[in-house]
Amino acid sequence: MPKRPAGTLVITVVVAVIERADRRILIGQRLKHDTSPLKWEFPGGKMEEGETPVAALTRELREELGATLTKCAELGRVEHKYADRDDILGIRFFAAAIAEETIKPNSFEQIAWVLPRELGNYDFLAANRALIAQLATGRIKPAEILDGS
Repeated sequence: MPKRPAGTLVITVVVAVIERADRRILIGQRLKHDTSPLKWEFPGGKMEEGETPVAALTRELREELGATLTKCAELGRVEHKYADRDDILGIRFFAAAIAEETIKPNSFEQIAWVLPRELGNYDFLAANRALIAQLATGRIKPAEILDGS
């Protein structure tokens, strides 16, 4: 990872890549009054102080979708700096499975289940683009990673 200036605040974010048996991946569109309004993203959010990544992911999925996390495995990590922010996002991506239940877009304008090759058709947050490329080309297959964990 590139060197960052001393004292730079890093905000840790956990992100879930949820893939169904038909290979479709769950994405959500940010609310119109959020930062980066109407951009698409994977479910997840900021870790709170004292939380483990899995606890944060569990909380975020419950808050954003009303969903219960049943299994997860880390896919990778990136740091991303948006030009309009002073801090850096330390993003931890997880392959995730949720319990069979009704998903509600509690924190999204809308949600969609899309094939990996279709992810590029959506206006995603910049921090997600490297992962999207890996999913679209099949270099990362979340369901296979979960099956092997």
